[in-house]
Formats: sequence, structure tokens, C-alpha cells
Amino acid sequence: MARRKKQKKQVKEALDLRTFEHTEKAEELDAAFGDLALPSFFIDSIAGAYGAAASSILEGIAQAKDRPVTFRANTLKSSAEEVAEALHAAGIEFKRVPWYADAFIVPASFERAVWDLDLIHDGKIYLQSLSSMLPPLALAMQAGQDILDMCAAPGGKTTQIAALEPQAHVTAAEMHAPRADKLEHNLEKQGAKNVQVMRVDARELDEFFSFDRILLDAPCTGSGTLIAGCERTLKGFSEQLLQKCARSQRALLDRGLTVLKPGGYLLYSTCSVLPQENEDAVAHALKKHRDCELVALDKAEDADGNPTVAAPFAELLAQHDIPVLHNEIDGTVTVAPSREYEGFFLALMTKKR
Repeated sequence: MARRKKQKKQVKEALDLRTFEHTEKAEELDAAFGDLALPSFFIDSIAGAYGAAASSILEGIAQAKDRPVTFRANTLKSSAEEVAEALHAAGIEFKRVPWYADAFIVPASFERAVWDLDLIHDGKIYLQSLSSMLPPLALAMQAGQDILDMCAAPGGKTTQIAALEPQAHVTAAEMHAPRADKLEHNLEKQGAKNVQVMRVDARELDEFFSFDRILLDAPCTGSGTLIAGCERTLKGFSEQLLQKCARSQRALLDRGLTVLKPGGYLLYSTCSVLPQENEDAVAHALKKHRDCELVALDKAEDADGNPTVAAPFAELLAQHDIPVLHNEIDGTVTVAPSREYEGFFLALMTKKR
């Protein structure tokens, strides 16, 4: 476990977040989905950002109460075939995920049975939402690369990265001691031996470090994970939380792009559908870091017809029925909340050589 001295706190820059008016569309959403009891700033934001498609977000939040159990086979200790056999033997219904061979979907009625499996206690599977499995798949990692997970706890994506590319050198940053303890526990349980935990605020990473690939799954409001009637997901969800998260997201992106190697790639993600945390954060970062640019996640080739690192992920999106919403920045991906998916945002950036 590595420890680094903290740098001096940087002066906070002014943060002027975009706000949306309460429009006729917002009124329509309030009338149709008033029973969800969602804050007005959220309704106004999605109405302004998504227009007619905003209703699909609220429908997804309503459907989320019936969301199934999802997990992936941990290929560091097991295989999808072994997991399927164990589920069959336990009488647990399941279906495979067509865009990810290691992922499984189990009806919510079997959740207790899943928790009773030896597979979960032995670290052979990891419970994880389908949407949160997407960012590591989009990172296009290679053996021998230096990879940073900037906000790693509790370790779902970190262990997925380790399983997808066991020959990479992975650094997992986590600033909060209890969460870092949980991260280390999960790494050991999952057999992720190529990961070093750094107990540090990733916003203050020393510029001495540099990485080929960076995953920044940033702390966010969790607006994509809201569940109708679930007080736990709505507790604390406010404009004040949005302000706090947006400030942190911008600082993390700034530091991430700073320690990214020329020719390297940073994948920014949140479990939010709010543009203030997503497109606005990306636009702010690219305006500041002129040596960086966006890589389209939905296109397999660049403007010259050459394949990009995003090609496998672009093909995944094109070939499978993932509920994607049109957003304000072409080439980024917003996953709509639905019965099976949490709302999520992904953007891939590179630093020019």
C-alpha cells in the first residue's frame, strides 16, 4: 500500500452551474409523474436537457423498483461457465448478457438465493449493475499499461479492470480510510493481485505520476440510480449535493487529464443523467486542457476512416439493445434508467501526443 503526502489545498474556483427554467414540458412531467415525488430542480433539468425523451427517464425510475439482480463472473477466480453451472444446480433462474459474456441477470425474487451461494463468499462473482460494467469495457486497456482508478472504492470497476487485463499495473486511489479498507478487502477477496491501493485524495495526485489509462468514475448525485418509493436513494438528493459533486468532478477531471500520458485515454463516468455533472463537466475540462480531445464512443472510425480505440465499444452499442439517450455532446453516451439499467454517462478523452 502506497502513501503520498498531500499537496496544499488549491483555492476553489467559482462554480456557476447551469440552471433550467420550469417549462411547459416540466409541467407535463410533474402532472404525469408527480407520484414519484422528485425535486423540481431535477424535473426542470431533465425536461430542459432531454425534451420529450425526459419521460423515459422518469419511466425508468418507476420501473427500477423491479430491477433484477445483476453480477459478473470474476474471471480471476472462476469462469462464466462455472457460474452458470452453479446457478443451474441451485435452481436459480438467470439469463446471460449478450454484450458481456461474464455478466448475468437474475430475477429479484432469487436475490436471497444468490447471497447464499458459495460463489459470492469465495469471490467468484461480484454483484454490480449492468451500467457500471460499461466504463471498464470502454477503456481499451492493454497488457503492461499503467492504469489509474481515481475513485476506486468499493472496488467493483477496479476488480473488473484487473480481470479484463491481469497483466496491467493498476493503481486504485481512495481518500477515505473506511472505504479504502473496504476496497482492500474486496481486492483480496476477488484475487486482484495486480492492484496497488493509494490512500490519497485523487484531486491532489502528485504530477510525478503518469498513466496510460485512467478511469474516473466520479462521485455524483446518483440521479441515475433513483428508485421510485425508495427513500434511501432520494435521501440527500438536492441542489446543494449537485453543487458539491460538480465542484469535485471538475477538480478530479482537471487532475486526471494532468496526470494522463500523451497518447493516453481517460474514461469519465457518472451514475447521473444530469447534464451539469456530465456534458458540462466534460466541456469545462476540455476548455481548460487544450491538449486533450474527445474520442467518440459511438463511432468505430475517426474522420479519416481509421479504427479508433473505441471501436469495440462502438460495435457493442450498435449491436445490442442498451437504452441510450441522445445528449448534448456527440460521441458521449448517456444510458437511460430502465428496469435493467441504471442511468449512466460515459465520455472518453485522449491527450494529444
